[in-house]
Amino acid sequence: MRIGHGYDVHRLVEGRKLIIGGVEIEHTLGLLGHSDADVLLHAIMDSLLGAMGLGDIGKHFPDTKAEYKDVSSVVLLKKVANILDENAYIIENIDATVIAQKPKIAPHIDRMKEVICDTLNISPSQLNIKATTEEGLGFTGDESGISAHSVCLLNSVRDAFYVSTDSKDCTGCSGCQSKG
Repeated sequence: MRIGHGYDVHRLVEGRKLIIGGVEIEHTLGLLGHSDADVLLHAIMDSLLGAMGLGDIGKHFPDTKAEYKDVSSVVLLKKVANILDENAYIIENIDATVIAQKPKIAPHIDRMKEVICDTLNISPSQLNIKATTEEGLGFTGDESGISAHSVCLLNSVRDAFYVSTDSKDCTGCSGCQSKG
């Protein structure tokens, strides 16, 4: 099993759409970034890449590349899903938190879960999304920005313990009584 943590933050500005969890949310401000600046998906991707030991989204989707300018983070999340598949990792669960004073995130969580679960091909029971404010404190509290955290648990076929059925190859694991 492998655990990963991701964190992302973006500044709120005028003239941008607010997209969180792959869902456009009605608001007077949007998040500033090279892509669509979806803090939730960015945190989730960083947690998944971190659990695999493969760096972060900046390594895989650098903001110096024009192809990622204004790209939907759902497209990037799908690329991370492909990386998971290529490396034989299975998502056990993802637990994420969005921190925003405004707008209220809770009414959008079910739709966010649909988008993320569809993109990662996981069931809703494998994804938990929470939202909180910071009671007017800090950059999220004064509505300067929005942040998100994500923690995930992955399993890998490659990390699975190999047990030989041939007793001459057995090393006496705790799963049986044979000592070869």
